[in-house]
Amino acid sequence: MGKIICAGLGPGDPDLMSVRADRAIRGARQIAYFRKKGREGQARRIVAHMLRPDVAEHAMEYPVTTEIPFDSPEYNRLLSAFYDDWTARLAALAEAGDIVVLCEGDPLFYGSFMHLHARLQGLAVVEIIPGIPGMTGCWNVVGQPMTWGDDAMCVLMGTLPEGDLTRHIRASDAVVVMKTGRNLPKIARAIAAAGRMSDAWLVERGTMPNQRIMPLAQADLAACPYFATVLVHGNGRRPLADAAE
Repeated sequence: MGKIICAGLGPGDPDLMSVRADRAIRGARQIAYFRKKGREGQARRIVAHMLRPDVAEHAMEYPVTTEIPFDSPEYNRLLSAFYDDWTARLAALAEAGDIVVLCEGDPLFYGSFMHLHARLQGLAVVEIIPGIPGMTGCWNVVGQPMTWGDDAMCVLMGTLPEGDLTRHIRASDAVVVMKTGRNLPKIARAIAAAGRMSDAWLVERGTMPNQRIMPLAQADLAACPYFATVLVHGNGRRPLADAAE
């Protein structure tokens, strides 16, 4: 019996993948990856040059993404059935040998694999290879420290109600907002209401060849891709200039 190995791919640049994940992917005889129906899939695109010619591929196509509200009973029913189905499929595939599941960023940090991981307990041997979270890649391409001294950082989902976003941003020194896309106008209003627009940056497809970086105040709020992150940098305690001399 083989294992189900979830490999964290990091923020998008293949060079930022761990040696362990690289080795697992290059040696994989079976891979599985999430994707939107009709698309290649971001995870598959990242590893395209690394795969064996004879690798067996299994595309896990989401039954729904943004077509219906994420908090509706139908959305939850469809996604639950999708994860149940792929739990059974992966467990069966693992009986023939190791299968590597690809996951952008880190598998246990807001990753889709978490839903499979919880269901696979007791059904198969599962191994997780950590990955650099996407937000880490984003603040490094901006080239500014994300936190200083005693800054407290908050990670938010852009799907939160605008009032909740504003409240969390006001209460935090540094903020990362994920799941932007069509939520970007709401996110921008919340940041402005919290008085933090001057500290905010938008990073689209961070670390990837087509990345774009800009102050949020200059961004086109109506044209934001799914793979985008908003950063609000902290301004906390810093070393005095003469202390470093």
